[in-house]
Amino acid sequence: MITRFEVNETNEMIKHENLDVRTITLGISLLDCISGDLATLCENIRNKILSEAENLVPTGKEIESMYGIPIVNKRISVTPIALIGGAACRCPEDFVEIAKTLDECAKSVGVNFIGGYSALVSKAMTTADENDPLDPESARPDRPGVQLRKCRIHKDRNQHGCSPPDGPDDQGSCLRDA
Repeated sequence: MITRFEVNETNEMIKHENLDVRTITLGISLLDCISGDLATLCENIRNKILSEAENLVPTGKEIESMYGIPIVNKRISVTPIALIGGAACRCPEDFVEIAKTLDECAKSVGVNFIGGYSALVSKAMTTADENDPLDPESARPDRPGVQLRKCRIHKDRNQHGCSPPDGPDDQGSCLRDA
């Protein structure tokens, strides 16, 4: 049971230590969106995210006002797109179409971030994982949206991770709409 002392302690932290909830995240499985046709796949993704996440931001704001604690970020996490796009994507540019769909969904529901545009590599890469459609010119610093990561994969060590910038003109590990 929560004591009065704990309630007062939390209130003091909110007032004097700027306590906030960093993030709420809605996880959405897109496995049921898979299609061999790119247009159908993008439409399935759009319909699923818009229906599942339509109340995420309003619910977050309701929680903020109910408890008086700000929630800094409202996010969506989706199934890795390399798994979802493998059947429909024939070239790296097809994956860009999925990224655009995710970006439209993020804007539409009002989230700060939508993650899942990545490769899922633990033992080996699929053809979909090897496609690297990311281009430094795709970075959009003017608004939030899809997080795009340029990953360096060490095939011989079965490791993956995001890279630091290669130089002053490189966007580094994160081509992100921030």
